[in-house]
Amino acid sequence: MNRIHLLYSCLSIACVAGSVNAYAAKNENQQKKRPNILFCVADDAGHFSAYGHRWINTPNFDKVARQGVLFDNAFTCNSKSAPSRACMITGRNSWQLEEAANHWCNFPQKFVSFPEVLKKNGYVTGYTGKGWGPGIAVNADGSNRKLTGKAYNKIRTTPPTPDISPIDYSANFGQFLAERDPSKPFCFWYGAREPHRGYEYQSSLKAGKRVEDIDSVPSYWPDNDVVRTDMLDYALEVEHFDNHLGRILAQLDSIGELQNTIVIVTSDHGMPFPRVKGQDYYFSNHIPMAVMWGDELKNPGRRSDELISVIDFAPTLLEVAGVDGEKYGMQPIEGHSFMDVIKDNADKTIDRAVMMMGKERHDVGRPDDEGYPMRSMLKGKYLYIRNYEPSRWPAGDPVTGYMNIDGSPTKTEIIKARHNLSTKYFWDLSMGKRGEAELYDVSIDPLCMNNLIGKSEYKKIAEEMDSEMTARLKAQGDPRMEGKGDIFDKYPNMSKSHDYYNRMKAGEKIEAPWINESDFDPSAQ
Repeated sequence: MNRIHLLYSCLSIACVAGSVNAYAAKNENQQKKRPNILFCVADDAGHFSAYGHRWINTPNFDKVARQGVLFDNAFTCNSKSAPSRACMITGRNSWQLEEAANHWCNFPQKFVSFPEVLKKNGYVTGYTGKGWGPGIAVNADGSNRKLTGKAYNKIRTTPPTPDISPIDYSANFGQFLAERDPSKPFCFWYGAREPHRGYEYQSSLKAGKRVEDIDSVPSYWPDNDVVRTDMLDYALEVEHFDNHLGRILAQLDSIGELQNTIVIVTSDHGMPFPRVKGQDYYFSNHIPMAVMWGDELKNPGRRSDELISVIDFAPTLLEVAGVDGEKYGMQPIEGHSFMDVIKDNADKTIDRAVMMMGKERHDVGRPDDEGYPMRSMLKGKYLYIRNYEPSRWPAGDPVTGYMNIDGSPTKTEIIKARHNLSTKYFWDLSMGKRGEAELYDVSIDPLCMNNLIGKSEYKKIAEEMDSEMTARLKAQGDPRMEGKGDIFDKYPNMSKSHDYYNRMKAGEKIEAPWINESDFDPSAQ
């Protein structure tokens, strides 16, 4: 081979090698593309069929569980929408969030959300349905804060029942996908407004469900057709959430982005029924949760019994994105990433021994809008609860209709039960006053029916749990542990119906269509 031919051969080899290297580099960049985030949160859902509930059908949640991890021990630290969601987006317990511990608050400007941080780091953010709320969140200049991203709620549809939101969640997600810059990763918040009340009574029966489908009614409610129908109407709305979840996942699959998207499906707290939503019992705070993430999730189809809190969502998703939230204004995060669980390599150095929970002011209806402050700790098989103002009515004042319980047929049935000595205990359990402390063995009593406080054999357990809970809360800077708990009642209530009790007592007629007149029972004072 002459020198010219040799030169051309070397150049050809170099060009081919360069092309191969360029292709390899491009391929590597594609492989290193930052993952998308799809965060799906139902409003007040405590049940999905993956957990064995036969009276509800959620094939899409179940699919996420089959292709990912189903979590058996996920909890919110505050069982009301606004404070629970505040904990989700900040990674802090509600008692660490000042005004944001309350329902209908003015969200403090000092607390930054993980979607806000992700947007600063190149993510396209958006949401449909319900993001954080209810309440007000504004920037220093008075403009609305996009705590969960830009709203996509304009596309509407005809819902299955008149009480289901007309927002077409999946179509709005499609609009978000069409508008986004495809070269950037995205973080999208799918926040259905279901199964939040109200419901169209008997809509489930019209859809083909039967009261016989309910395998069991919790023993703190009457077991009759009214309550069973109410449960089925709730199930129908959970299934509406699941239907849109399926359509959203299908859209991601159709554009080839599902494999590169971590999908978290959960709820903000338990079902909107008496003794559940807005309280501090096991099923008040226990939430369903499933996660999938293509090939990044190891050993799909498994169940995890690790204790997971909603304050763990923010640190996990920030780790997924490779972002340090505190460098972008987030207050110190209390939660822990559960990436180790996703990778099926549990980090034993992470403190998941206990679950901390509690509440301050939720809904209106007490004098001066006072809350019903509680703190609780779940450790092992015991749930310990402290009620800091036991002289107050835990479910809201009887005069205003126990307004910390959503109006419902089940609620009305319980109020009716009060007037019969043989059924009055239903009212006692959901609406009656409580002692300063409660202790339950949730391994045998997850409904929390048998309070062990006062039994000598459990005295030491209660004392030890109270001591540990108090120490943890002090370390977290809980104002109530410093004798400053009244600050939570002094924060302004941003609800249009604030100060409901005093205004009603003064004779003012307040528009409150969400109140069920049959829930009023002044004789309960």
